[in-house]
Formats: sequence, structure tokens, C-alpha cells
Amino acid sequence: MAEKVLTANRLGDGIAVWLDANGQWIENLQDAFVARHAEAEAALEQTGKRALADNLVVDVNLIDVEERDGKLWPLRLRERIRAEGPTMPYAEGHGFADPDFIAA
Repeated sequence: MAEKVLTANRLGDGIAVWLDANGQWIENLQDAFVARHAEAEAALEQTGKRALADNLVVDVNLIDVEERDGKLWPLRLRERIRAEGPTMPYAEGHGFADPDFIAA
């Protein structure tokens, strides 16, 4: 089973966020809570459904990640781009994606 994290977009500004171990939506994938078994995945799914229902976030998804050299690495390119930042400017204060991180 792949490790998973819960991601979404914050409703107020559309920025990609991840759920941390304290139940907070954070902007840094590296601080996200990692589900390593089915029970943790189920708990994350329930938390995501509640956050969506409470209008905190949209586009809630569990995504596959793996740990590489102590860093969380999303398995899909789309998620690496979301984690590292946009490939073009769109939100003040948010930089560009690191090309090495999003390389396929």
C-alpha cells in the first residue's frame, strides 16, 4: 500500500493545502500527516469530507506519496506541481515550482 496524504484547495484563495497531524490545513506538503495504513486513510477521508461540508476547502483528495531522502514525493506529476508551487505566477507571495522536484 502506498503512503497517502490529504490535499485540497483552500476555499478562500484556491491555494493547494495539505492536512497536518493537528488537523490544520497547511501550505507545505512536507509537514503533512502521512497515512501509512487503511485506518489512517479512512480517518483522513472523513476529515476531508467534513472540511468540504464546512466550506473550508474544495477538491479534497487522498494522494499517493513516497519518502525519498527524507522528503515527501507525490507520485503524480500534477501533485508535485501543486506541492511545489505554480509553474507560472498567479498568487502574490507564492513562488515557482522547483524544476527538479516536478521533473517527470
